[in-house]
Formats: sequence, C-alpha cells, structure tokens
Amino acid sequence: MYQPSGLVFDQTATRTMVAPPVPNPLSFRMFIVTNLALTALGWSDHFSLQSQAQASDIPARVIAVHRDRLDGLGAEGKIVLATDQQTRDFAVGDWVYHDGQRVTQRLDRRTKIGRGAASEDGDYQLIAANVDTLAIVTSCNDDFNPARLERYLAMCSAGGAQPLVVLTKADLSPDADEFLRRAESVSPLVTAITLNACDPEDIQRLNPWCNAAQTMALVGSSGVGKTTLQNALTGVEHLTQTIREADAKGRHTTTARSLQRTLAGGWLIDTPGMRALRLSGASQGIEAVFADLVELAQQCQFRDCQHASEPSCAVQAAIAIGSLSAQRLSRWQKLQREDAQFNRSPAELREEKRRSAQQPKAKSRNWRKR
Repeated sequence: MYQPSGLVFDQTATRTMVAPPVPNPLSFRMFIVTNLALTALGWSDHFSLQSQAQASDIPARVIAVHRDRLDGLGAEGKIVLATDQQTRDFAVGDWVYHDGQRVTQRLDRRTKIGRGAASEDGDYQLIAANVDTLAIVTSCNDDFNPARLERYLAMCSAGGAQPLVVLTKADLSPDADEFLRRAESVSPLVTAITLNACDPEDIQRLNPWCNAAQTMALVGSSGVGKTTLQNALTGVEHLTQTIREADAKGRHTTTARSLQRTLAGGWLIDTPGMRALRLSGASQGIEAVFADLVELAQQCQFRDCQHASEPSCAVQAAIAIGSLSAQRLSRWQKLQREDAQFNRSPAELREEKRRSAQQPKAKSRNWRKR
C-alpha cells in the first residue's frame, strides 16, 4: 500500500520500509545527454566494458595528434590533453580517459589502420583508429593502380575495417564504368563506386558510410580528390591544389590527420596523400585480398611449392589456362616477402645489419689480395 509520505507499509510484517529515493531529474537528464553525446562520437560497449579509469575520469575521443599534446572531444566539448606516453602511440580516432588535463588510459581499439614507416627498421606508423570504413580514393585516370589498391585492401583487412573503393573524376572519364569493373576485379573484398567529387548530390552517395556515428577515413594518393570529398562531406572548406596533367599526380594538400563531423552525422578522418605504402604485420590482410591464390596454393602437390617450375603446381596451371594472371601472382609474392621482412625479430634485424656492414670490408680485403 503506497503512502503519500513516501513510506511503504508491508502488511505481512510489522515493520515500515522506506521507498527508494527518486533520482534528481537534472542529474538524470545530464546522464542521458552525456551518453547520447558519447554515442554520437562513436562510443560503444567495446569501450565502456574495458575501462579501468577512476570514477572522476572522463572519456574523450582523440581528434588530432600533435608532437607534444592531443586534442580531444567529449560530451563537454573540445579539450587539450597532455600524456605521459609518446604522442606517436596515439592515433586520430582513439578513445581515452582523462582527468581534465592528462590522459589516464587509452582504450583498446576496435580497428586500426597503419603502415610500415619509410625507414627500414620495421617501425609501425599509426594512421587512424576505430575506423568503420576505409575509403580508398583513386581516380578514373592514370592514378588508378591495381597493385596499390591491393596494398590498401590488405592494410584495411589487417586492421579490421570495411574497405570502400571510391573512384573520383568519373565525370571527366569516358571509361568510368571500365575503371569500376577493374576495381571490383581486384579482390572479392572490393565494394566500389564512381562519383563526381564536385557534385554535392553525387557526394551524398557516401552518406551510408559516414552517418549515425559511423567513422570513415580517406586514404589515397595526392591529387585524387580527397580534400574535395572532405569539403563536401563536412561543409568545411580546405585548400585544394591542381594535379600535373602529365602523370595525374598531385601535391600534398592535407598535412595532418584530424577527425571532423560530417553533414550526415558521422565522422571523417582525412589523411595526407601517400606516394608509397609499405605494409607491416598484414599477413592476414594479404591472405584475405589474395584468397583465390591461397586456395589454389593448397591444391599444389608440394606444401612448400614456390609456384615457379615445380610439377603439379595448381597456380601455374591456372596461369596456363588464363584464369589467373602472372602479374597477380607476382604481386602476391612481393607482398608476402615484404610482410616477412617486417615480421623479422630485432635479433634478425641486428644480424642482417652486421652482415651488411661486413660486406664492404670483405670486398676491400679481396681487392687488396688480388
């Protein structure tokens, strides 16, 4: 029996029980607003279930990484954060907890996009984190390169993101449909679309991949239209530069990565143009992109078949009947060698450097003997 005084009388026992307190409406409303804001940023159970933060710590998403600080965005707005770690250990799109000034915890990533650094020491360079879709941007001209697409697809698959090949400058090419067919034939993983990056209505075809808290990252060479896409998707104007007509190559416009809100309600990460893409730790991604070759190789007579002149080689048999190109086999083997190079242990790297350093000395001694 409910009592107006807030007490509940239990008729089955001679005692009075106090009803639970009514939550403060303002606090409850703030809780809902905070969680809605975080969800709009891409917050999910993946992050909330792994927290080791103090009760007073606050979640935020990294929107920019600088040499000595991070820029974050949370329910309370933007914030500048210091960190005891090196900032290169963070990526745009990361989720962190902070105490209002410093990062107290970086949360494990759902997905990550990264590549081998330009140096030969096996360093891994983070590009973006917690990306739902990696939009691999190329154009319907001389920039289109199946080998480079395979590298991007392997990087994307290894990081756990969904790939999307975006073919720009379709309005300037009489063979846009042929470029689309070539892109889709690169791998079964490919979903591809052609569009005119200067047409606002055409750009809206990308909305399903960057709305409702979805995060999409743009990667590709300079001059393929990434900045034009970014402008149209976010409504923020950035400087664009022309490309060289001789080779369809462009100059760098984007010089740093950042997370920006899209007009469709999601998030976009633009990246500087990449002239070279070294894979690193992408063996699973390579297998996914070349799944047809992996399946063929399992049919070879010898388990360690090099697919060259061995008898009963299923891969060479496929090349002979025209169902597989020798160029695709060559690109697969090249990526496998590159991945094996990256996966070498520090001891193996040191030994290789030692042998390389000794080779000039040995040649010099041989020359003096002669």
